[in-house]
Amino acid sequence: MRQLLKNAKIYDGTGAEPYQADILLKDDRIAKIAGSIDLPADQVYDLAGKSVSSGFIDAHSHNDWFAIKKDPLPYFSPFLRQGITTFITGNCGISEIGFEKGNSFTDKLGGGIFGFRETTGQYGTAEAYFRATDRQMPCNMAVLAGHCSVRAAAGGVENRPLTPEEEKRMLDLLEQALQQGAAGISLGLMYQPGLYAGTDELKKVAALCVKYGKPLTVHPRAESKVSMAYPQLFGRSHLLRAVDELVEIAKGTNLKLQYSHAIFVGRKTLKDKDELLKIFARLRAEGVDVMFDIYNECLGVSVITVILPAWYQGMTEKQRSGLLTRLKLAILIKASSILLGFGFRDIQIAYIGPGYEKYEGKTVHQIAKEEGISDLKAYLMLCEKSGFVGRVNMGPYSTPEIISDFEHNEYCLYMTDAWVEDHGVQNPAIYDCYPKFLRDSLRGTGDTLPNTIRRMTGAIADRFMLPDRGYLKEGYYADLTVFDEEALKNGIPDQEKPFGIEKVFINGVQVLSENRLDESALKKTGHAIPVFG
Repeated sequence: MRQLLKNAKIYDGTGAEPYQADILLKDDRIAKIAGSIDLPADQVYDLAGKSVSSGFIDAHSHNDWFAIKKDPLPYFSPFLRQGITTFITGNCGISEIGFEKGNSFTDKLGGGIFGFRETTGQYGTAEAYFRATDRQMPCNMAVLAGHCSVRAAAGGVENRPLTPEEEKRMLDLLEQALQQGAAGISLGLMYQPGLYAGTDELKKVAALCVKYGKPLTVHPRAESKVSMAYPQLFGRSHLLRAVDELVEIAKGTNLKLQYSHAIFVGRKTLKDKDELLKIFARLRAEGVDVMFDIYNECLGVSVITVILPAWYQGMTEKQRSGLLTRLKLAILIKASSILLGFGFRDIQIAYIGPGYEKYEGKTVHQIAKEEGISDLKAYLMLCEKSGFVGRVNMGPYSTPEIISDFEHNEYCLYMTDAWVEDHGVQNPAIYDCYPKFLRDSLRGTGDTLPNTIRRMTGAIADRFMLPDRGYLKEGYYADLTVFDEEALKNGIPDQEKPFGIEKVFINGVQVLSENRLDESALKKTGHAIPVFG
């Protein structure tokens, strides 16, 4: 199959200025790029007035859990519509891989967020996962080995150090995953059981990444000035304490340290941005290859219990109703709210459960007003109705000014950190996160368009060593995104739909044209991407 794209404005993924050329695709590869190609082709597209880049890569995703769905397309279609063709998955320590068949802890591997529901099976090793998903999913996918998943498989989820035997088993499973093509290891130090790991254990995990030259991606213990991770309410910001831990893990090495979703939860945390960048600069000066990633949103998704202490959740209903308990809780939440610059007006309910749809899309404060009760009572009511597993969208996690500053940082990569939920209000990043990055560039608040495109293509491919991806080069895989710069510049964001994306090709197959997906082709277009360095 030969396809010819004529008169394209090409952004090649290097950060270089665009140029006009034709592109010839042969089967799943880019066969030729030249100023004018006059060769026979089965399909010819005139891209006059349009721009084309390598297919966008999502640097931080959890879609490894959705690629194994019996019907994965609904979970990928919104990402395809915003031009994404490839994902780096298994982030935040929570990967689908990292265990052996018959493991008794597989129901604990999803961190309470993901799980084996309506899947084609359970694939514990990287090898098995690649066999199960290659050409059986819509998009291309590289997979990280999640420390939380592997630790749970080796020793359960209890709050304790691993035994020497369990630790060896965990490290052996992680190394096996790297040897079989995992793109790196991810830490989720805010999730069970990763939050129970001490510095010595984490140094051993990091040493595996150094050994194989692959990144260690990290969801830190805290992303706010005050959190449940540290007992001290005053003094050094908890976010910066969490970064201090990463410094301790990485110092003296050439670790590829990837700081996940650089966010600052609560208005009082926003000022930590400058200190965070200074720490990263010092690490780089010392030889640590540190980078970070962001999404183009000022809010984020979390569980409803994000501000609820674990001791309260562990109580019986009778204990929770005690006057002293409620008083203690009210004081703690009020103090945290003041210290964070964050309150019940900032928590939007995304999903509570069947029968509670009336709460979706409303803040806790709005619900309290409608119910005629206090904000705290409304919050606790919602927690209990959801079984303490409800989902919320909340902020601020960032500001337009911080996003703009990061967009100009050469060490910043782009991602969505989003997934499609079966119910409730969705994370807006599933719809137009990448078009918003492009829009920022074209409107002058982001970096140049060549650099912006590099941060969502070539730079990510380089970071995770994706073979023959991320660039428009002869011999590379034919992943392409065609876009309209004028439509991107004038697009209206946050409308639960993308804008400015015209066509998408994955491995030489056109899967999106004029906002229509080729659902038949998308059943088998995606490649699994083993990474061997």
